[in-house]
Amino acid sequence: MLTILVALCSLGVWDLLQTRHAILRNYPVIGHVRWLVEMIRPEIRQYLLESDTEATPFSRAQRSLVYRRAKKEPADHPFGTLIDVYGKDYEFIQQSLAPIVTPDPASFRIVIGNDQCAQPYSASILNISAMSFGALSANAIRALNKGAAMGGFYHDTGEGSISAYHLEAGGDIVWQIASGYFGCRDEDGRFNPVRFAKQAILPQVKMIELKLSQGAKPGHGGVLPGRKVTAEIARTRNVPIGVDCISPARHSAFETPLEMLAFLDQLRALSGGKPVGFKLCVGLPWEFMAIVKAMIETGIVPDFIVVDGAEGGTGAAPAEFSDHVGVPMREGLLFIHNTLVGAGLRHRVRLGAAGKLISAFDIAAVLAMGADWVNSARGFMFALGCIQSMSCHTNRCPTGIATQDTGRSRALVVPDKAERVRRFHDRTVAALAEMLGAAGLSHPDDLHPRHLVHRIDSAEIRQFDRMHYFATPNDLVENRAESSFYQSNWNLAQTGSFAPVSQDHATGQLKREAP
Repeated sequence: MLTILVALCSLGVWDLLQTRHAILRNYPVIGHVRWLVEMIRPEIRQYLLESDTEATPFSRAQRSLVYRRAKKEPADHPFGTLIDVYGKDYEFIQQSLAPIVTPDPASFRIVIGNDQCAQPYSASILNISAMSFGALSANAIRALNKGAAMGGFYHDTGEGSISAYHLEAGGDIVWQIASGYFGCRDEDGRFNPVRFAKQAILPQVKMIELKLSQGAKPGHGGVLPGRKVTAEIARTRNVPIGVDCISPARHSAFETPLEMLAFLDQLRALSGGKPVGFKLCVGLPWEFMAIVKAMIETGIVPDFIVVDGAEGGTGAAPAEFSDHVGVPMREGLLFIHNTLVGAGLRHRVRLGAAGKLISAFDIAAVLAMGADWVNSARGFMFALGCIQSMSCHTNRCPTGIATQDTGRSRALVVPDKAERVRRFHDRTVAALAEMLGAAGLSHPDDLHPRHLVHRIDSAEIRQFDRMHYFATPNDLVENRAESSFYQSNWNLAQTGSFAPVSQDHATGQLKREAP
């Protein structure tokens, strides 16, 4: 007892003398309670104060749905919905008076690969979105890929390249190539075609995805601190051990839309004709339209585009980028879909969507807006056991998922978690099949904007086709788009630069801006 008293007195004296914290000078000893409470505030909020439907960033109801499906527990709702169906932004799918027998979820496959592709890929409607080895632990990568192998869906590598752990279980891989060219770079950090081809031709690699930007931090590069660049990560990424691993904000392999299309064509050839595409969070509209114009000019058409959203993802990012940079996924998806339709190219390019997609209804909503399939990152993290502790960037993930601490990651038992990954996928796709059957539809391709409804306010609801603008084929290239937003931005786009064509206000003439 005397020892405790002496320790508290010593702490009190120290608090009175220190000059950094005013609270401790005024309230010695007991002032430390503030920091203790602050330390456990997220847990108190999440477990005691947060409502079931309060999404920060995912609600307890959303997380619980994934947990139940992953653990093969009943996911049925007792006593009605917890959602306010008369609240603003409530959404629902309209069921049919002539529902059909629930279609077979195994038939929900999407063939990706246009006429320029030699090895088309049949993808699941739901897949694992990009998460790198380095951001996730070795055991997390193992479990995700093993689950993908068992369930017949793909696993996106993220920009950290293909590790040994991606290859162990034999699950389908989409290799993401970003501005750091990890796994296919030379000593100066530039693209190395020989190193790329060596891995791209692996049978397990099904598609190549060029990352232009990501929802977590669009337009921002990244740094993996040297202290985290272990020998294993260095070997996977072709970078020096213990040196900061830089992912630049922009690519060095191309400068213009025309050069970007040529680079995609090179990736397709080096991979043996596998589907190639790119992923982006939409930003300046004329830049994407410039890429589409380059498709028309060169004849080079990517096989797919994945639309990420400003909703963020598993990557840590500056607060302003997470909160205020980039177009949200739905608006980005609709913009890209409409642009491709207006350019007469939509039938040749498949669209994937990623951004806070957890439930079967989440999937149905984006399919109705133009997506062909969806990817989920955080949904599969929940399936692995993520508890949303918000400590992904600290290397102290309590579940062993987002950490390189082997002591923590050993808690993640690969066979058990892989089974949960497979179950979450299978039961979510099965739930989508039940919803489609209730709506009288036999395949996700049959979903249209008229099937989904959005509540504008307590007195008005609208079908998606009455709420959003949808382009008609070739209306942009024929200069007859009904939307001035689309037509004016299309007119700003140029294939020789990502900069817009601008109008000289003095003369009224169009001129080209320098990049």
